[in-house]
Amino acid sequence: MSDLPRPYRYAAWHGGADPLEPPVDLRSALDEIGREVMEGASPRAALDELLRTGTSEVTGLDELTRRVWQRRSELQRRYRIDGTMREVRELLDRALEQERQALSAEQSEDARFRELQMQALPSDTAGAVSELAHYAWRSPAARESFAELRRLLGTELMDQRFRGMREALQQTTPADVERIRGMLDELSELLAAQARGDADVGRRFDRFMAEYGDFFPENPGTVDELVDVLAARSAAAQRLLNSMSEQQRSELASLFQQAFGDPRIAEALERMDARLRSLRPDADWSSQARFRGDEPMGLGEATAAMAELGELDRLAEQLGQSYPGARLEDIDLEALERQLGEQAVVEAQRLSELDGQLRQRGMLRPGPDGELRLSPRALRRLGETALRSVLAQVRARRGERDADRAGAAGEPTGATRPWSFGDAEPWDVGRTVHNAVLRRARDSAAGLSAPNLDLSDLEVTEVEQRSRAAVALCVDTSWSMVQDGRWVPMKRTALALHQLITTRYRSDALQLITFGRYAATVDVGGLTAMEGAWEQGTNMHHALLLAGRHLRRHSDAQPVVLVVTDGEPTAHLEPDGAAVFDHPPAPRTLSVTLSEVDALNRMDTVFSVFMLGEDERLAAFVDIIARRSGGRVVAPTTDGLGAAVIGDYLRSKRRH
Repeated sequence: MSDLPRPYRYAAWHGGADPLEPPVDLRSALDEIGREVMEGASPRAALDELLRTGTSEVTGLDELTRRVWQRRSELQRRYRIDGTMREVRELLDRALEQERQALSAEQSEDARFRELQMQALPSDTAGAVSELAHYAWRSPAARESFAELRRLLGTELMDQRFRGMREALQQTTPADVERIRGMLDELSELLAAQARGDADVGRRFDRFMAEYGDFFPENPGTVDELVDVLAARSAAAQRLLNSMSEQQRSELASLFQQAFGDPRIAEALERMDARLRSLRPDADWSSQARFRGDEPMGLGEATAAMAELGELDRLAEQLGQSYPGARLEDIDLEALERQLGEQAVVEAQRLSELDGQLRQRGMLRPGPDGELRLSPRALRRLGETALRSVLAQVRARRGERDADRAGAAGEPTGATRPWSFGDAEPWDVGRTVHNAVLRRARDSAAGLSAPNLDLSDLEVTEVEQRSRAAVALCVDTSWSMVQDGRWVPMKRTALALHQLITTRYRSDALQLITFGRYAATVDVGGLTAMEGAWEQGTNMHHALLLAGRHLRRHSDAQPVVLVVTDGEPTAHLEPDGAAVFDHPPAPRTLSVTLSEVDALNRMDTVFSVFMLGEDERLAAFVDIIARRSGGRVVAPTTDGLGAAVIGDYLRSKRRH
């Protein structure tokens, strides 16, 4: 059965992520992160920025947040919340008109007295409804209109607190009202038991849901879930009240006393709200949002809209990711789909996939301090990008075409040797096939099954040994490099040189040295992540001291020193290790710096200075260096710095 072809079944695609959509482009994402890091951002901040803005293929959090706020604004501009008050007024006016018509047909003193009562009613709706609470209607139609008014108030009051109650309460009987009151009383006792932590609260919940579960379409499975559902709706009702004026709130409270003609309903809901507020004090009970549209809503609809605004606010906060410990997993995908549609969920999942892939593929990893760091793999990727760009400039200057060359540089000697890990020389195909044939013959004679080709068969062509170089790249990290836009080109140059040497000239020894008030040796990751800092001093003296130490450690290699700076030396190192700053440069600073140049020259060092900017004093100083060291001075543009440094390094390789 295992040899049978695997069966496949095809079905319609019902939405979600496109199964044929290409995977997220990690290379372009990493390039964006690297650009941010080189400009001084931390890897964590760079990743956050990428997720916020997105890429050419992936929608960012900012765009999703914009859609959320647009949806919120549409709700507020569309609706108004006085729909129930208007409907109550219309029902009241209809009942009064029906009663007046009935009274006008009677010829009695009682009818005239009742007409006077009608005329003396308060002008406000709540006051008039309250006055008529115990009025004995003469008109059956007016009595039914007033009863409808009370049902409307009860329906809206319940619909505020319990989702989907409007349809269920359209034809409410006295028995239904009594059942509602009984449910509210038992619910209040259940919430009180939950607040006290009673041991039998689970049993009481099961009994409550068995009897009144039809009031809760959300079908909560525990007391906590029930409290969450009720508190969310109750908090939305409170926010709706917060958005009203004091007069509107007072009028509404008075009207709710007439809900279903039973003031105990409103009182029970007040007790429930108080219990919920104590159980969920962290819910949003205090904010408000005003509706400014023309389409009226009932109180139940307005509360639902207010709850929707609250959901949109939470989504905006989740998408903003600005709170401590924020994660993409915090985004409520169900709420996102309700508000923005299925495609928004797909876009959020793509962002999460991008974030996860960057970590799973080893591009970003936590450092010892818990902060994210660019991994060696990510740095190699950034180095490849930087080197590719620089080499394109170098070849353009020379008129060369792009070409991929296999193996290491150097002419073949005619000899071969077994391949070992890390060898970049080309294979000797003839010797490799010869070794494979002999090995298979031996294994077959011994009765063993052997593969066609094994690593032990490989032989590579030996090439002439290239001259080995010890390279010290000294880069100026004073504040002027940041201020004048030279910070990122300097980092890209160092990345490109590091990538070139570690992949194509692996026998060369590269040391990266930064110098501001002090100099320091750094690895490529440290230099990439370095942030610009305000400090006075360009201590080229200290940098050359460290460069000389590196060259002496590799005395068998050709010494090469490359200095990138935009200012003359303004600091030097004293014998006790303290840095002394003077501007303009003190004679001693210039003297000790040139002494280190002379010391390097005695080691037959290839010395090149890359002067950024047009400082006349710097130009005069580097001219002295060139004459004393026999080296070169290059004045590249900021964009051409990488090509100048790489080109100079390759020139030194050809010369030696």
